[in-house]
Amino acid sequence: MQPNLTVVITGASAGLGRAIAHEFAKLGARVGLISRDLPALEATAAEVERLGGTGATYAADVSDDRAVEAGAASFEERLGPIDIWVNNAMISVFSPIKEMEAAEFRRVTEVNYLGYVHGTLAALKRMLQRNRGRIIQIGSALAVRSIPLQAAYCASKHAIVGFTDSLRCELIHDKSNVKVVVVHMPAMNTPQFTWLKSRLPNLAQPVPPIYEPEVGARVILHAALTSSPRREYWVGGSTVRAIVGRKFIPGLLDFYLGKTGYKAQQGKEADLPDRPDNVWHPVSTTLGAHGPFDKRSRPFSLEAQVSKHRGWFVLGCGLFGAALCARTFLTR
Repeated sequence: MQPNLTVVITGASAGLGRAIAHEFAKLGARVGLISRDLPALEATAAEVERLGGTGATYAADVSDDRAVEAGAASFEERLGPIDIWVNNAMISVFSPIKEMEAAEFRRVTEVNYLGYVHGTLAALKRMLQRNRGRIIQIGSALAVRSIPLQAAYCASKHAIVGFTDSLRCELIHDKSNVKVVVVHMPAMNTPQFTWLKSRLPNLAQPVPPIYEPEVGARVILHAALTSSPRREYWVGGSTVRAIVGRKFIPGLLDFYLGKTGYKAQQGKEADLPDRPDNVWHPVSTTLGAHGPFDKRSRPFSLEAQVSKHRGWFVLGCGLFGAALCARTFLTR
């Protein structure tokens, strides 16, 4: 695919979505940006323009299918036919299941899963008639291996994979040139940990190792531009270990995560009970693509590079990782 692209990114006002917008802007792409936070979207659009692209904004909650469809129509009118659609918008609630409210499960599902469905439908409506285009779903290691305290998020990510697998089969049946790709991400240094809803006593944090969002954004760019994209990409060694470990030692991982998962997802600083969260409304922030963990984050991932062309090499690394993972768990 040529760099002269029209790209739409949901959840584009901060974090990974903002980093993805930056990568496409460097190619001179026309980038449509969707999120609930219009001021942050406008700041992202200004960054896109400074980096050499063309930015356009549309404020919408992705849980609203009509709003997502209207955004897609607006972008096609202003920017041209959509070549790439990146579903990225998400929210999360850190809480034991026994303390969760049904409305919170519903809301996370509506944004994280149905938001992807709505974006996919809007993209397909336009791409299928042209018989070209690419839909990229931002997945997670947690789409394969769930962890404690993030049941709603994990379940929504699992649902995205199931939905996408069905879609991929149908596109093959129809002999369509539209492609759909899932990119599974590791823990990343994004602002989500400053505004997610939490019932934990201490401030939530990503489970180390932590990667800068540009690591994932560069893989998204590859998945968008390569002529023969993989069905899935795995970013980060932790993602590889989680996915392979889930296949070979799921029970051991249950036990290990039950013992360590609570502490690993909390920092040392106490959380504030009245801290605003973004479950129902956006939260203003001065942060952009990066969260507050720069000093602890990795700017590069060897596994992310290998995943672009992984084949048998990654299978061998995965088996080695599973063995190493099992050895690590058994010696703790």
